[in-house]
Amino acid sequence: MADLQVILVLFVVLIGSLSFHEAAHAWTANQLGDPTARHLGRLTLNPLAHIDWIGTVLFPLIAMLSGLPLLGWAKPVPVSAANLRHPRRDFAIVALAGPVSNLILAVGAAIILKMLVMADMAPLSLGVMLLSRAISLNVVLAVFNMLPVPPLDGGNVLAGVLPEGLARLLDQIRPYGFLILYGLMFTGVLFNIVAPIQQEILRWLR
Repeated sequence: MADLQVILVLFVVLIGSLSFHEAAHAWTANQLGDPTARHLGRLTLNPLAHIDWIGTVLFPLIAMLSGLPLLGWAKPVPVSAANLRHPRRDFAIVALAGPVSNLILAVGAAIILKMLVMADMAPLSLGVMLLSRAISLNVVLAVFNMLPVPPLDGGNVLAGVLPEGLARLLDQIRPYGFLILYGLMFTGVLFNIVAPIQQEILRWLR
């Protein structure tokens, strides 16, 4: 039962974090001149607007129950670069907004957790577990999404800062992005990249 409780808490945190992440993309795009996501109802924290039933629900649940290394995802927020005031720069900013939103959630959860501990309310085990999971999961989401591999946010950020020729070359690997990520995952390279950065950020937050 305890394991199921942990899985339920982790799943709720994941859904909320992914929804906040995608809403941040939508809000930033809208602020920079592209209302596409807003018109499609994506400028919301409602998880139903962002859930991909396979990537957000099925794969994460299978991974949590089995321990298999499966990648999850939410529905990408549509962005029309033609509507942005400075298309390449602003598209990179929109991409960056997602990982930044996860770091904001992690910092917020860390502050609340420290306040609970200072107020001697740490025995509220469910709340403490939820906040702890929110910190660690959002740090992982931020670091993972900043990997410079399209279609991850880091790949889109990199495409926005590279010279146009190199950006076009980078975009050519987009169809193979998930294959590259799975290759990095199963060879252990992904863990070796993400884990040290994740641990350093967690050390700072805690």
